[in-house]
Amino acid sequence: MWIRVLYKSWDEPRSQYGDAVVVAFLMMQCLDGVFTYLGVGIWGPSIEANPIVASAMTAGGPAMGLFGAKLVAIAFGMLLHLRRIHNVVALLTAFYFIVAIVPWAVLLLIH
Repeated sequence: MWIRVLYKSWDEPRSQYGDAVVVAFLMMQCLDGVFTYLGVGIWGPSIEANPIVASAMTAGGPAMGLFGAKLVAIAFGMLLHLRRIHNVVALLTAFYFIVAIVPWAVLLLIH
């Protein structure tokens, strides 16, 4: 029964909260992509802390590897949004802000 609270059906109406959360999530993904691309351009691919993204950039080059990784992240975030699991999207947005955007912003501002 507790899973029903987390797992919402497709036919539930849209919410402004959910729409705002998914827009914030998309912004975090785009900012992370831009900051990562700038960081890799300045310090090289070894600066990327996520081994999956680093492997994708090694295999496909920085631009294509990063684009592919961000595309997958956005697709999963959109799937959660479409399933009306907005609290998880909100937590992921906050997580990205804290562990990706803030450190990149600090590194780029110091540089």
